[in-house]
Amino acid sequence: MCFSATANFVGSAGLAAIGVVTLTKVKHRRELLFATLPVLFAVHQFIEGFVWLGLDGILSPKVAHDMGAAFMLYAQGLLPFLLPLSVFLFEADAPSRKRMRPFLVIGGATTLYILWALTAYPLELYVKGDSIVYINQATNNTAVAVLYVIATCGSLFFSKIRMMVIFGAANLVILLVVMEFKRYAFTSLWCAYAAIASLIILVYFWRSMEERPFVYA
Repeated sequence: MCFSATANFVGSAGLAAIGVVTLTKVKHRRELLFATLPVLFAVHQFIEGFVWLGLDGILSPKVAHDMGAAFMLYAQGLLPFLLPLSVFLFEADAPSRKRMRPFLVIGGATTLYILWALTAYPLELYVKGDSIVYINQATNNTAVAVLYVIATCGSLFFSKIRMMVIFGAANLVILLVVMEFKRYAFTSLWCAYAAIASLIILVYFWRSMEERPFVYA
C-alpha cells in the first residue's frame, strides 16, 4: 500500500474484506468499535488513493488537498482517541477498564490538540521516495509524536487480552521501523502497515468465538 493509487485501492479492498469478516464475528456491542478498525483502515487507504490521483495530476490539486485533509483527520485527529476507546469498551471488567482511563485522557487531549492544529495550520502534501509526505507544522514535533504513540499503542499493552498486546507490539514495531527508515513519510507509511496488522484483529475474533461474549461487569 501507500506507494501508488492502485496499491491503495487494492489494499483498501483487501482490508474491507477482512473488516467485513471480522464484523460477522462480533457477539456484543462493546466489541463493535474494535472490530470496526479494519473497515476504518480500509476507508482510510481508499481516501489516500484519491490523494495519489490528485498528486499525479489525474485529478485536480483541490481533490488531493481535500482528500489529504480527510486522511489526516483520521490518521492524526481521530485515531489517538478511537483506539484506546475501542480497547476500553472491549475490556470485560471494571479494573481492566480503569487501567485504560489514562490512555483515554491522553488520547482525548491529543485528539483535541491535533484537530485544532489541522484547522489552524495549512496542510502540505508532496511525494518523496514513492511515499506521500503529510506536513502540519503544529503536529510535526516530538512531543506530539510521543503522546500519539502512547495513546495509540499504550492501552493495548495493558489489556488482559493477549491478542490486544500482540496487536500493540506489532504496531509499535512497525512504528519504530518507519521512524528509522522513512520518518518523513511517517503518517502515510505507519497507517498503511498498521492496517496490515488488522489481520491480527481478524485472527483474534475468529479464534475467540467460544470465549466471547465476555460477562461484562
